[in-house]
Amino acid sequence: MTEENTPKPSGNDVPPAHLSVNPRNPAFDAEVLQRGVGIRFKDRVRTDIEEYSITEGWVRVQAGKTVDRKGQPLTIKLTGPVEAWYEDLGDNPPVAKRD
Repeated sequence: MTEENTPKPSGNDVPPAHLSVNPRNPAFDAEVLQRGVGIRFKDRVRTDIEEYSITEGWVRVQAGKTVDRKGQPLTIKLTGPVEAWYEDLGDNPPVAKRD
């Protein structure tokens, strides 16, 4: 396909710019997570992401097995380029990234 014939991704084809796997977080969305979201952080596909923000350029990952006093895992905020896509769209899905 040429560049002008490439279909533009619709709003439903790219994941949200901010998402969390923690149900207590306001950025949690069960329907989006059920579809499966792939994350690339600093040119490496990661499967251990707890939360991400594409627009602000950061991800949160669990800090080992450490938990806080309420039993929630402690996380570390890492900054860098973040890209996200839905895994159910096949091999070449539209990617949400910061421009």
